[in-house]
Amino acid sequence: MPTRIAIIYNPTKTGKETLASGLATASADDADLDVRWWATSADDPGQGVAKDALADGADLVIVAGGDGTVRAVAEHLADAEATAELGIVPLGTGNLLARNLDVPLNDVPAALTRALSGDARPVDVGWVEVDLDAGRERHGFVVMVGFGIDAHMIAETDDDLKDKAGWLAYVESLGRALSASEIVPFHITKDDEPGRDEEGHTLLIANCGTLQGGLTLLPDADPSDGELDYLVLSAEGFGEWAGTLKTMVWDNGLKRMLSKDDSTTSTDAVNHGRAKKLEVTLPEVRAFEIDGEEIGDTRAFTVSIQPAAIRVR
Repeated sequence: MPTRIAIIYNPTKTGKETLASGLATASADDADLDVRWWATSADDPGQGVAKDALADGADLVIVAGGDGTVRAVAEHLADAEATAELGIVPLGTGNLLARNLDVPLNDVPAALTRALSGDARPVDVGWVEVDLDAGRERHGFVVMVGFGIDAHMIAETDDDLKDKAGWLAYVESLGRALSASEIVPFHITKDDEPGRDEEGHTLLIANCGTLQGGLTLLPDADPSDGELDYLVLSAEGFGEWAGTLKTMVWDNGLKRMLSKDDSTTSTDAVNHGRAKKLEVTLPEVRAFEIDGEEIGDTRAFTVSIQPAAIRVR
């Protein structure tokens, strides 16, 4: 058992009482845990309280909230090169890192049990330096970043519907996202290779590959392999989109799982790649997202990986 536990929670997602009740169930065999509580706020989504928790001596940080809260706390742990381990109580709409690490969903006591007693594994953290209207910003991420359909879908999603329907609310916004996504040229430089010109409406750069509903968008993505996986989509029209869905759902999904074939299928409209660093420039601004949050428009960004940056239970 850890000697000091910090529970960082998003009060818009849950109350301290709910977590305390779940903790009592999860720690029935050890009622004398040294637990300190830290609430996030609109001004501090997680980085500041994570810093305070580490300064207070936490050797296990449990974050209870959605993808944004998890990202913020993980960002600070990685940036500080902290030795404290991370536990997750997923309480958001997507819960994407939790899904990719098989953390129990919709079960606070089970998630806390894993956080208290589970084995920790190294997890990479990605970093993006992105040019926005306010200037160049640097952010950590644990799932994926990019532009295109994903970012448009997030921006178009109704927050009230998301509160009621969860991740299914994103499906409602998909049609508007498709109409807002058009093929654009962009320049991409991978690692130390010469840069090249590409075309697509969507570029996703990922540390993890599984999304809501169990859809594996990037089947080779492994949050502990020290590399980034990326996907360029350029499908247009019904025929290309039908082929794209077949490639993603069947060729790189069910067929791959059933045949135990680890090869990934790429097509003219679905192109996969891997890198440790990617630099991207666009001729016009595009909406950009980080771990399910649309943060603004950009024309240039650089993405890199920090291997084994955090340890997650």
